[in-house]
Amino acid sequence: MSENPNVDDPVVTLEEDRCWELLASGGVGRLVTVVDGRPEIYPVNFVADDRTVYFRSGPGSKLSELAVHREVAFEVDEIREDAAWSVVLHGQARILQSFDDAARLDALGLAPWVPTPKYDYVALTAHEVTGRQFALVKR
Repeated sequence: MSENPNVDDPVVTLEEDRCWELLASGGVGRLVTVVDGRPEIYPVNFVADDRTVYFRSGPGSKLSELAVHREVAFEVDEIREDAAWSVVLHGQARILQSFDDAARLDALGLAPWVPTPKYDYVALTAHEVTGRQFALVKR
């Protein structure tokens, strides 16, 4: 990403299409959910396809909570020497059940980071996607 061309305004709100382009370029995001009434943040690797974010998970509190409380937030960002961006998705999580979905996502390159079982596939469908781009102060 090039430096923000608008030097008078170092923070630029991004259009939704640009937010999805940036989401598609990212590989690590932060899933925000509520576990036992308390906000929790989980780093997850993901793919974005057709305006949906997908990740894999293993059994545990994250997956259990998503089955009960589907509302989530998801954030992806990138910081470089002179510029940065952040995209936030608010939406619903859905645990996928279809072998066809799993095969399609595997073909898109969705694979676990660590060699632990992650047999569950989760789709995040957005209600709202927002983003901002920042021109950073050079130090």
